[in-house]
Amino acid sequence: MSEKYTKIKLRDWTETRAHSSWQVFKIMAEFVQGFETLAKIGPCISIFGSARTKEGHKYYELAVEISRRLAEEGFGIITGGGPGIMEAGNKGAKMAGGRSVGLSISLPFEQSGNIHVDKDNALYFDYFFVRKVMFAKYSQGFVMMPGGWGTMDEFFEIATLIQTRKFTQTPMICIGSDYWSGLFKWMKDTMQDAEGNISPGDLDMIKIFDTAEEVVAYLHEFYSHNKLQPNF
Repeated sequence: MSEKYTKIKLRDWTETRAHSSWQVFKIMAEFVQGFETLAKIGPCISIFGSARTKEGHKYYELAVEISRRLAEEGFGIITGGGPGIMEAGNKGAKMAGGRSVGLSISLPFEQSGNIHVDKDNALYFDYFFVRKVMFAKYSQGFVMMPGGWGTMDEFFEIATLIQTRKFTQTPMICIGSDYWSGLFKWMKDTMQDAEGNISPGDLDMIKIFDTAEEVVAYLHEFYSHNKLQPNF
């Protein structure tokens, strides 16, 4: 690498570093707004899943039903605020007259916001990590519908937080045994049994269900002997 090239790159890096320091204030603002809004809403369930799932698809309609039933039980519903499963979750909450929260992220290729989010419970984020803290802190349960990269990211982060006890033991539920069974088989056979990278029993903290009735019954049972409280 030439000396001239190095000097140019170092100058660019120095300018970027100075800009990064000011980003701290924007990050702080997103945390403050999120905490102040969500702390007032009360116990919620987060619904994760694909933005590509269309209305009429079995998982879209199941997400609507699960969210509606949970809202009838008194839980607010938190989603990523976008289309697909997120829209279905907010739609179910509104059908039951429940609290419908949307934590939207600014993306160049995806529509932000759906019409079923309460206007005063619509939050917008530039930073994925801030948004994920909001999902994690105030949710009394996590429902993982079938999804892609984003859903898998959220799945493994929440599983890690529960497994490491970084927050309260919180129900984590995957919906759709056909969709999730292959992943769980690999985790058991390869991660657990063959390589020993997770402990026996780690997978027991995650439930796989196929109906709204199972979700509601499990949450009833869980909170019959656990407190409703923020996770950290």
